[in-house]
Amino acid sequence: MKNSWTAVVSGLRTLGRVGPFSPYGTAGSAASVGLVGLFGTVALVILFGISGCMSLIPAIAPGVEAEPSISADFPYQSKYVQVLGSRMHYVEEGQGDPILLLHGNPTSSYLWRNVIPHLRPEGRVIALDLIGMGKSDKPDLNYQFEDHIKYVEGFIEVLGLKKVVLVLHDWGGGIGFDYAMRHPENVRAIAFMEAVMRPTRWEDAGAIAEYLFTNLRDEEVGYDLLVRENYFVEKLMPMMAGRDLSEQEMDYYRAPYLNESDRKPVQVWPQELPISGSPERTHTRIAATYERLKESTMPLLLLTAEPGMIMNAESVATLKRDLPRMKTVGIGPGMHYVQETQPTKIGKAVASWIAELEPVSRENDSFLLDRAVE
Repeated sequence: MKNSWTAVVSGLRTLGRVGPFSPYGTAGSAASVGLVGLFGTVALVILFGISGCMSLIPAIAPGVEAEPSISADFPYQSKYVQVLGSRMHYVEEGQGDPILLLHGNPTSSYLWRNVIPHLRPEGRVIALDLIGMGKSDKPDLNYQFEDHIKYVEGFIEVLGLKKVVLVLHDWGGGIGFDYAMRHPENVRAIAFMEAVMRPTRWEDAGAIAEYLFTNLRDEEVGYDLLVRENYFVEKLMPMMAGRDLSEQEMDYYRAPYLNESDRKPVQVWPQELPISGSPERTHTRIAATYERLKESTMPLLLLTAEPGMIMNAESVATLKRDLPRMKTVGIGPGMHYVQETQPTKIGKAVASWIAELEPVSRENDSFLLDRAVE
């Protein structure tokens, strides 16, 4: 039985190689497709026929080789600022021109803990918690894409951040690119990794990814998984980290979502992904932002990991075609939460790139008070 189950998981991993949602991207040969037919179909029949099969999906993801001695500590002083009537939490290190780090689902500023030290020499590094996430307040919101955009824009305005370098991950990408294309005069450059930045289609997804996100987006099943079971934090986050997270690390990621009532942002994010035109408002907005990004001259840095998940080989090829000015740097092994496997390479690559940017012009800057409170 053990050998049979190993074959099932192996087949699922092979099947997971198909499609840009998958860890491995699109299969590139008839042999790999044939292997999918041999193992993957049988595996799917078994998996989808088992009650509670969503709990088995994390077994599919491969681990990757992470850099040694990744610290679980978060040695930064918490700061808060009032935005639209709610407190938003952030940490900051260094001085100079702002470098704003934006996370996604279901993480927080904690994701950047081992990247921040490498960026500190290049400016004022700020890592915030999106509204309803991390240590930020949890007001009564829909927690849709537009809500997060509004609060991040408010955060930038309240802190008076000018000529910002954005460093983006996951949904932080969708938020950050949207802000940058609407306020290009206030964004100096953008670095990004494993970021939401283009609409996608169901037919481009691997079978496992389609099954996963169909369930996560379902009103009843998604609620049970994401709210009642805290599935994204307890299962998907460790799976997509690419390595075994320690209990200390998991406790940091769990802390914002200890109560079911706190988990609405995590539940809503999968519903906001623009897949095959749905939801229409998110699809339209992200597609329009991407078109403006193609026409922009704003400096871009893409960090890629192997095998990656969102930014796999096929996606990277599309971005290189659409954004020829973009610089691309490989950071080594990683899945989706690449900060948990290669924080040093991320930090050094971004810092080196920032150091090469054109100096900030101060001619038209106005002085704004920093109204942050500790």
